[in-house]
Amino acid sequence: MMFPRRIPGASAFAAALLLFALFHPAPAGAIGGPRPVTVTVEGEVRRPGGYTLPHDATLSTLIVAAGGYTDNADLAAATLTRESAKTVAAPLSHPRLLKGSPADLPLTDGDTLRIPTRTPGAPARTRARSAADEPFAGPNNFGVTGLFETPTARMMSENRYRLGAAQVHPYRYYFGTVGLFDRLEMTGRVTEVIGVPGFNDGGQYGAYKDKAVDAKFLLLKERTFLPAVAVAISDPHGTRLYGSQAIVASKRIFPFDVSLGFGNGRLGKRPLPAQGEGFRIELLTDPRKWAREALPFGGVQYAATQWLSLLAEYSPIRYDRQTPDPAQSKYFPTAVRSPFNVGARVKPLRWLEIDASWQRGSEIGVTASVGFDIGRPLVPIHDPPYLETVEASRAPLQDRIALALADAGFSDIAVSGDGFTLRVDAQNDRYFFAPRAVEILLATIAPFVPPNVEYVRVQLKENGIPMAEAAVSASALSGAGSGFFPTDRIRAAAGFRSANFDAPIRPTTHRRRFDYGLRPSFEAFLNDPSGFFKYRVGLAGTLSTFPWRGGTALLGVEGYPVNNISTSNAPLSIPIRSDMPKYKKEKAALGRLFFDQVFATREPVYFRAAAGMLETMFGGVDAETALPLWNGRILAGASGSVVRKRAPDDPFRFLGNGNYHTALLQGRLNVPEIDAAIDVKWGRFLAGDRGVRVAASKFVRGVTLSAWYSATDTGMFTDPFNRGYHDKGISVEIPIRLFTGRDSKTAYRYSLSPWTRDVAQDIDRYLPLFDRIGRNAGVLLDRDQGSAYRAPR
Repeated sequence: MMFPRRIPGASAFAAALLLFALFHPAPAGAIGGPRPVTVTVEGEVRRPGGYTLPHDATLSTLIVAAGGYTDNADLAAATLTRESAKTVAAPLSHPRLLKGSPADLPLTDGDTLRIPTRTPGAPARTRARSAADEPFAGPNNFGVTGLFETPTARMMSENRYRLGAAQVHPYRYYFGTVGLFDRLEMTGRVTEVIGVPGFNDGGQYGAYKDKAVDAKFLLLKERTFLPAVAVAISDPHGTRLYGSQAIVASKRIFPFDVSLGFGNGRLGKRPLPAQGEGFRIELLTDPRKWAREALPFGGVQYAATQWLSLLAEYSPIRYDRQTPDPAQSKYFPTAVRSPFNVGARVKPLRWLEIDASWQRGSEIGVTASVGFDIGRPLVPIHDPPYLETVEASRAPLQDRIALALADAGFSDIAVSGDGFTLRVDAQNDRYFFAPRAVEILLATIAPFVPPNVEYVRVQLKENGIPMAEAAVSASALSGAGSGFFPTDRIRAAAGFRSANFDAPIRPTTHRRRFDYGLRPSFEAFLNDPSGFFKYRVGLAGTLSTFPWRGGTALLGVEGYPVNNISTSNAPLSIPIRSDMPKYKKEKAALGRLFFDQVFATREPVYFRAAAGMLETMFGGVDAETALPLWNGRILAGASGSVVRKRAPDDPFRFLGNGNYHTALLQGRLNVPEIDAAIDVKWGRFLAGDRGVRVAASKFVRGVTLSAWYSATDTGMFTDPFNRGYHDKGISVEIPIRLFTGRDSKTAYRYSLSPWTRDVAQDIDRYLPLFDRIGRNAGVLLDRDQGSAYRAPR
């Protein structure tokens, strides 16, 4: 049993020593250790003035806090004056480039950074222009940033996405593109061939459809006298019907943007052969062959106005020689009339683009797409401050604090103090980011902090399990009584840690014993022979109870009144997921019914065990362990399960007597510098195949984009579909806070992956330990405190 820690209050000095010992070391921010530094920035920043920053702050920290540079900043002439009056040169650059470099000098108390104005007549300082700068970043026919049938070296802006559709007879395209980084964009697309059936069985599949993934990487950014250069890889996997690999250069001579490139495959002398499983990129594996088969292409864009561009393109595609293309024999027995395409691109709104074109000398082309910033709230998020009632003001201090926090979105609240430190424990029920929760908590209790208190410490819990701790000097909360809401000061002064937690305070108030959730659910499944687009629409609800610390009993039910799920495929040799349509076709189902118990040590090491109907298709027992290392940069763990297949038509019955089991080592590498993570599972999966599954994720202001790929020994499968197969898919997790105008921890996950394969499958856990730790890892707390949770300016 864990008991609350009590510090003898007789001696402030002794209490301070205990506080220091408790929080040493504290890699995610010093708690009770070195005090914050107060520094000043003058000159060409957006918000000059004094700032109180964490003790380990550097120049890049100060620049971010001050809102960045102005356009007139002379970065090379910046200086740093120490309190000792010593002035040193401090040449600067973009905060992302500056951070971690030798020029990112540490700050000490009293420092002053001065950024002068550039000399009159000198060239204006401009940021390095991204290749995605408007207005030359529109999509081509199939979604890749380009002209019509060819790519350019322009890139979609980082952390922005677009969805669109295009038609140029006989092709119809549906696409989605994401700017993952400033040098990388990814596109997923479906190409439909109008008038050519996908199957000859007379079924409901409809016209032929091909799925593909494209990637473009910016090799060289544009400079004054040099063009931008990019590599575009189209459809390197599977049928490669519309695959190509191209090198393209683009140069902006405003208002013109000129592109010239060379490409093979679809853009070259002959189409690429099918690849099947795995990937093939001749540009890298056989560059001489690529050069022999490549043909030139190019074009120009003219920005007539901010909302109108005119485009002209030379396309090298030899349609009559694309014999693997299902459209060739019917529509292109001879060469097309013209290799030139012309058109106009209209952008009536920042998020809307419409293209009209004349292509191949005979066809009208139309493209429409919408683009948005990832993670940007559609409705501004507003969390109103707490207003204490007259009746509540008469209650004891601890009760006043608990009432205020319960109103602000917290539960399981406990408050204690020793005259030197005020300690508050609470469960965050509302705020997506832990630093935001701490900021709101401290701002809410600031008017109640007694004047003799020196420090305020906060512990955030999940069902009684400590997940993160923070502390701040009480002076950072001063002024709240006069109506001042000191969030900026709190943000700068708070320090975090994610290990060596204190025992939670007991007893607690406002504990939530029950919780429920109800959300709309939409699931789509693509490319089944019985119909290309299968879907179901309905509601998914959960009811949870929390009988004790770390314990959860959960009931999940689903109802889908709109449901057309079916398949003409028979389950495969070891049906782990290939019989999923039997489960998904039900209009009502018991999705989950299980008990889950989580334990955590002080360091912490996490353990989780669950038993019951673990997911829609399997029931049994499951266990996990997770250990954060190096301040949460690495999560290491293991999982194992012993399960049976559930009956699709009876929520409490199992199919047969056969068991399936898993035994997996797990790891996650957090890379906050680029807001990314890599997950690895290695071991035995449900079908008995052994190998590895790797997932890469990009985190953008609460939205998580993921893709995964597996490599396992598939020798135990006797069917040709699973043998040699690599499981793959993509997913997106979207927080509801982007749409509601209020903060929320709720997020919806949507994924696309084959439902007819059984390779590299694991249990669909309700809340795995790695995800439970999530953004509470130390390095991610640092990242979120610095930037991610703040509303974009």
